[in-house]
Amino acid sequence: MSTVTIIGAGNMGAAIAWRVIAGGNDAQVLTREPVKVAIPGAKHGTVGDPITGDVVVLALPYGAVPEVLGQYEGQLDGKVLVDLTNPLDFATFDSLVVPVGSSAAEVIAQAVPGASVLKAFNTTFAATLTTGEVGSERTAVLIAGDDADAKAALAAVVEAGGLRAVDAGSLKRAHELEALGFLQLTLAAAEKTSWTGGFGLTA
Repeated sequence: MSTVTIIGAGNMGAAIAWRVIAGGNDAQVLTREPVKVAIPGAKHGTVGDPITGDVVVLALPYGAVPEVLGQYEGQLDGKVLVDLTNPLDFATFDSLVVPVGSSAAEVIAQAVPGASVLKAFNTTFAATLTTGEVGSERTAVLIAGDDADAKAALAAVVEAGGLRAVDAGSLKRAHELEALGFLQLTLAAAEKTSWTGGFGLTA
């Protein structure tokens, strides 16, 4: 059994917590303010509380990540740190705010060199994490990272929760995953696709 700490309890954080618990693993959910609606089966706390999970998911907007990393400086070493952000410029909805050729995950990895940073969950919407399906396909969670053991640990949690885990390559592939997430968000915002749908893998 694994313990997964999820920082953030918005739609994505709640959906991931539900899947973690459904797979028989423990979920610690940390939020800035006490949650108004508790996630059944999760242990709740506020940001700044000690992290109990070996896997830590940053279920936050990209702009909120630096402050949280600062609060946990030195406490994330040795952890599997999962970044699900899509660093979209929400003022224009037409570009990403990370350096060209880089990614939010790589920026986070530079900020927390003692953690094993993974990119995952950013190409799925909360609705497809909850239902476990994209159309007729099982929801696939694409995982990029440089630490094979870290990827295996996250994949085990994902698969136990009923989803499909797919190794998307090294952390450099986070650049492409964020481009894919960016495209999916803009298509949904333009009502070209549904927030309850998205991209799926057929094989």
